[in-house]
Amino acid sequence: MVVVVVVLGCGVVECSVTYDRKALIINGQRRILISGSIHYPRSTPEMWEDLINKAKEGGLDVIETYVFWNVHEPSPGNYNFEGRYDLVRFVKTIQKAGLYAHLRIGPYVCAEWNFGGLPVWLKFVPGISFRTDNEPFKTAMKGFTKKIVNMMKTENLYESQGGPIILSQIENEYGPQANLLGAPGRQYVTWAADMAVGLDTGVPWVMCKEDDAPDPVINTCNGFYCDAFSPNKPYKPMIWTEAWTGWFTEFGGPVHQRPVEDLAFSVARFLQKGGSFVNYYMYHGGTNFGRSAGGPFITTSYDYDAPVDEYGLIRQPKYGHMKELHKAVRLCEKALVSADPTVTSLGSLQEAYVYSSESGDCAAFLSNYDTNSKVGVMFNNMHYSLPPWSISILPDCKNVVFNTAKVGVQTSQMEMLPTNTEIFSWETYNEDLSSSDDSSTFSTLGLLEQINVTRDSSDYLWYTTRNLNPVQGGLNKTNMPESKVIPNTNTHNWTYKIKTLPVQIVLISVHQRLSCEGPFGTMEKRGLTFTGKVNLRSGSNKISLLSVAVGLPYIGGHFETWNTGILGPVALRGLDQGKWDLSWAKWTYQVGLKGEAMNLVSPSSVSSVDWTKGSLVAQKQQPLAWHKAYFSAPEGDKPLALDMSSMGKGQLWVNGQSLGRYWTAYAAGDCSGYSYTGIFKPQKCQVGCGQPTQRWYHLPRSWLKPTQNLLVLFEEIGGDPTRITLVKRSVTSICADVAEYHPNIKNWQVESYGKMEEFRMPRVHLHCGPGQSISSIKFASFGTPLGTCGSFQQGTCHAPTSYTVLAKKCIGQQRCSVTISSRNFGRDPCPNTSKRLSVEAICAPLD
Repeated sequence: MVVVVVVLGCGVVECSVTYDRKALIINGQRRILISGSIHYPRSTPEMWEDLINKAKEGGLDVIETYVFWNVHEPSPGNYNFEGRYDLVRFVKTIQKAGLYAHLRIGPYVCAEWNFGGLPVWLKFVPGISFRTDNEPFKTAMKGFTKKIVNMMKTENLYESQGGPIILSQIENEYGPQANLLGAPGRQYVTWAADMAVGLDTGVPWVMCKEDDAPDPVINTCNGFYCDAFSPNKPYKPMIWTEAWTGWFTEFGGPVHQRPVEDLAFSVARFLQKGGSFVNYYMYHGGTNFGRSAGGPFITTSYDYDAPVDEYGLIRQPKYGHMKELHKAVRLCEKALVSADPTVTSLGSLQEAYVYSSESGDCAAFLSNYDTNSKVGVMFNNMHYSLPPWSISILPDCKNVVFNTAKVGVQTSQMEMLPTNTEIFSWETYNEDLSSSDDSSTFSTLGLLEQINVTRDSSDYLWYTTRNLNPVQGGLNKTNMPESKVIPNTNTHNWTYKIKTLPVQIVLISVHQRLSCEGPFGTMEKRGLTFTGKVNLRSGSNKISLLSVAVGLPYIGGHFETWNTGILGPVALRGLDQGKWDLSWAKWTYQVGLKGEAMNLVSPSSVSSVDWTKGSLVAQKQQPLAWHKAYFSAPEGDKPLALDMSSMGKGQLWVNGQSLGRYWTAYAAGDCSGYSYTGIFKPQKCQVGCGQPTQRWYHLPRSWLKPTQNLLVLFEEIGGDPTRITLVKRSVTSICADVAEYHPNIKNWQVESYGKMEEFRMPRVHLHCGPGQSISSIKFASFGTPLGTCGSFQQGTCHAPTSYTVLAKKCIGQQRCSVTISSRNFGRDPCPNTSKRLSVEAICAPLD
């Protein structure tokens, strides 16, 4: 086998990371690497070490993160690397855990992040055009990329310096954009690659979803499946930069879940085809704090159905099943990096991939692509049973230690439980509609695009027109006029037919009285048209329209040119002349809210206005209202959240820190289907239909004081703040469902290959959360039980001692394990029948 080794920017002796067609080579050793995405701004520094250690315990070698330009350079030349944006601290935390890092600088990141991670000020650089062969953009992009690289070099964080960073990424998912732009796109790709390599990091650079990535940059794959991917040169390794563990959520839509059996199947299929680097996107999704969620309509939660959930808790069985896969892959590593596979057909939809090295290492993957049927196959003169849509891994080409469809780890049921913490002293302040500060307003003829005015300093923009005389306009006094507000719905005629990004809501104020509210946008219908009735008086009238954005676009061709806001027409109907078009009237603009200008969210500024106390808060429930209250931090260390189901839509802060946007939008969709077999799409496995898309909003404990924590929220459309509660996230029940001949990694040892040894029976392992123990056994059956976690039932075969055995072993323990064998349950309840043990246990706090 001829191997071409690519050395980047330094000699073989000095450079510690290279690659060939098989894998990355770290310090001279080819590696199969398992990676996971954890985005540092989507959690808190106090969470980072625990998250990274959980990733390590889950079998990961690498932590991947994007670098978010807009949080680090909020204005030109002014940088922020503090708190959640402390990139160096995050990378050093990875290093402390003994893991590698993959730094995806971009600096465009997509990531469902506001403006795709690009700073909004960049949009206003003269002559700029994003992500193409454009000198103003390339100058800014190079400046930021160089800033990050130099920062990492100064701290000796590249592997070539003894640090953890083994890979870096330039640009992001550029292939579709390059195809759209043609020659300027290809020139930009070449420039970006040359610029990055010229920074001399001593580690390889990658470009994801960019088939034309020029040497020595490695092109990589993103997707739910990447087994069909191959790099653009035969001497580059197969790298999967984004193996999607789930999917993001949009307000008004259901929550998407990806079955762990399918995720494991996709990874095993990639590795059997010769893949050597897999990164889970996301391994921990986290939270879109502040106004960082992209738009429109990306939720504040970025949970992503990841192995470690939004709150930093392990999601079972996804975490545990993938951990077992990683153990199995590690046993195969020597064979995988030393040989090419021999592929053998085992049936019409079944095949074997066998890796046999000259040193005697052998590993095999037995695959069944049938989505309906379990299949028996013959391999190396032995019988193997393959469940549908599954892959079995044999690290010695003989013994199965893992099957992607056979989940042997527990399932943990999480719930939000009351904390018994009172949120007290509610007060309200209604946003002042009566006057505007002339110093913060300006007037012009016609309607202006919202981001050009706000520069994204606020979600809110007031459009106000005055001195409207309905008699002069031709008002028919016998009819109430009709107001028609039409935000921009089709300002561009792109080939892609991309609709403009709309405002999410329009509220209308006439004479400082809020008369009506506009409709909500949706992901399917992003442009809005509102028709309603208003009362105009004779003489002068004042109409104010509040446009509310809900995140800026983060993906699409030249999204920096897309519009938002009320771009017209705005017309009054019911007039003698038919309509009165106000689109080119004189409009006055005010960016943001009075409460924002007074910084009402800050503990030091909250007393600067007169707040209404007591029961009046609950009675009014009116739009455009600020609410505040206080609470003490609950005892313990369970993750916390605010239950906002009694509210409408707005933003919330605790002690001046923004938890993000909230919106009690109910999920529409089809939640009836769930199957791990067959090609996965986000719509395939959905939950939460008919419920609020997001009800709970993560409140990091590190943001709290022992007492007098200030909660402030701005409610846009009305709600009852007195029903907001503080809850804690905890494991409430755990389940396991394991067959008596479940693949067991402990049954395989290289040293004992070919020797007669006693077969180790599999076990059910149950484990409550920290500070908990198993208080009761809700269900237990060894035999042929039916159902799934939460709905188990006894089958036709059942060992009567099942409950007694489980109760004796487990009640009162934080964790327990029970061997799955007839001997353990007194006798065989049904000889010559394949049996399993199903159990559900209740977890409760320790006394």
